[in-house]
Amino acid sequence: MSEPAKAYWIANVTVTDPAAYQGYQALAPEAFRKYGARFLARGEAETLEGTAWQRRVIIEFDSMAQARACYNSAEYRQARQERAGACTADIALIEAVSQS
Repeated sequence: MSEPAKAYWIANVTVTDPAAYQGYQALAPEAFRKYGARFLARGEAETLEGTAWQRRVIIEFDSMAQARACYNSAEYRQARQERAGACTADIALIEAVSQS
């Protein structure tokens, strides 16, 4: 039986209220820790096409189910409430390409 494909959480974020965004930053790490998230990239990025965002984040999970569970967890819901109104964000989940 093969293992599930890894999944990636890709977030594009522009912070509009840094003080309020600190509430999100204080709470979100607990959800990521609990669901085994591994940060692969985060910070400013060069936009070659499309919408320019202040920061971009790529987070790896062991599976799509684990990534969804993190996003829908009570811990992350609370963090998202803190983030509301403090930024604009686009978040997507994508499954890794099979290497077999």
